[in-house]
Amino acid sequence: MATDTVTDVFEAHRSLLTGVAYRMLGRFADAEDVVQDAWLRWSAEERDDVREPRGYLVRITTRLAIDRLRQAQSRRESYVGPWLPEPIATDFGDTAPDTAERAVLTESVSLAVLVVLESLSPLERAVFVLREAFGFPYGDIATALDRSEAAVRQLAGRARRHVEERRPRYDVDPVERRALTERFLAAASGGDLDELLGLLAPDVRLVSDSGGKSKAPRRVIETADKVGRFLFAVAKGPVPAGEFRLTEVNGAPGLLVLSGGRPDTVFQVEVRDGRIQCIYLVRNPDKLGGLAG
Repeated sequence: MATDTVTDVFEAHRSLLTGVAYRMLGRFADAEDVVQDAWLRWSAEERDDVREPRGYLVRITTRLAIDRLRQAQSRRESYVGPWLPEPIATDFGDTAPDTAERAVLTESVSLAVLVVLESLSPLERAVFVLREAFGFPYGDIATALDRSEAAVRQLAGRARRHVEERRPRYDVDPVERRALTERFLAAASGGDLDELLGLLAPDVRLVSDSGGKSKAPRRVIETADKVGRFLFAVAKGPVPAGEFRLTEVNGAPGLLVLSGGRPDTVFQVEVRDGRIQCIYLVRNPDKLGGLAG
């Protein structure tokens, strides 16, 4: 296989490999590292007997991601405050023209689902990602994980039940979420506490991730009154005008706050029955670099 062909084949699958690795790890930087390691293996190994490069590359990437996830899970035990996935700017464009396929890709990368995936074992997470997000056949997944197809089916069933039991039942209408995000921004920045409280469900939760590197609550805040008053206090802080940007984050509308031109905070709201049910707030600077553009 010629060198340019080796590179072209890998680049043709890079987006898929990055998507698998990100859903496995919840951090884009880690996903890129895994894909780079996969490239090094792909470019160094003999490939004369590789009949299906896509499956071969997914197998390498998945196994590398499992190893890295096991290491990451041990480190997260000492993480300061709640841990949230790294938010990424998403625009599936023409990669998923079919509405059903786009919905699957969007949900599988949502912050809410990625948080639930954190509670799966590395093998369960790999099976869930490959099967539910990308539709790989059980036989291919069994080959990728060096397990029997029967074992993979068991893992898939267990992972699916676990996710279904813990996945929040949020509405997924992007138009409604964007409208509520805009109203949320207007109420918070305008100091309208009554309007802000009116947008929040009574049992709303605010989950913040700073990693101990920025100011943010180190515990989950619950109830509309507590969440509303926290946001009202934050809104009083000195944020330069014009530093708010509505953007798509993890397949849904999000609010990016910039300070000095650099990403400072990401807000994303989850909606149910027309009210904000959960607010994700990411302030760990290590997780915001990818949004700088």
